[in-house]
Parts: sequence; structure tokens; C-alpha cells
Amino acid sequence: MLSQKSKPTIIEEYIEAAPVEVQQKLFQMHGCIRAAAPGATEGLKWSMPAYSYDRILVTFAVFKNHIGFYPTPSAVKAFAKSLTKYKTAEGSIQFSLKDPLPLDIISKITKYRVQEYLRDDAKWKE
Repeated sequence: MLSQKSKPTIIEEYIEAAPVEVQQKLFQMHGCIRAAAPGATEGLKWSMPAYSYDRILVTFAVFKNHIGFYPTPSAVKAFAKSLTKYKTAEGSIQFSLKDPLPLDIISKITKYRVQEYLRDDAKWKE
């Protein structure tokens, strides 16, 4: 769904390469994750915005009809009751582009991932 003019190298370029009508949501998501994971290293992993300490906490990506949020299977399972109105898979959540982003849920899940990291329960290594 991103423009193919040039390959983004930072999160802001990734967002700016997305269609104009979804950029605001992507910037909201970016800001929400940054606030929930202070000091996290930001970059692109697998061509997606990623936030990490020594290990990846969460990533996201924009698609034609949704934003995919990837917080690991443990986080999706821990928040399953809060995610019933969203399409989920083992380690992912889809947020429709038609609806407002559930920033409170995104924040809580990201904070959960930070706590997993602090307990050394993180699943992904860079």
C-alpha cells in the first residue's frame, strides 16, 4: 500500500509514503506507541515500523483496508477479551481504516510488551 518511489528508511518516511488519507492514523499510532514505550529504538524491520529495546516490542504496517499491529502472540492472548471486535491471528491484530484507532488498547498492549521485556519474556530478538 506504500508508494514505491523510494524505499523508506525511517518510520516517518514510511508514514509519508502511505496514502494521504491514512497518514494521520499512522502518525497517531506512532505517537501512541512512542508514549507507551519511552526510549524504545525506532526503525524499520521487515519493512514495517518497529519499536524495540534489545528486542522488538511491537511493529505495525498499513494495508489497503486495515493497519496490522504485531505485538506477539502472548500479547494478543493476554488482551483477547478487549479484542473481540477486531480480526486477530496468533500474533496480530487488524484495525480497520474506516474506524478510529483504539489508542487506549494499543497503548495498553505496548506497555504490556514493555513489561514482558523487563521480565525477559520477550519473544522476538533483533
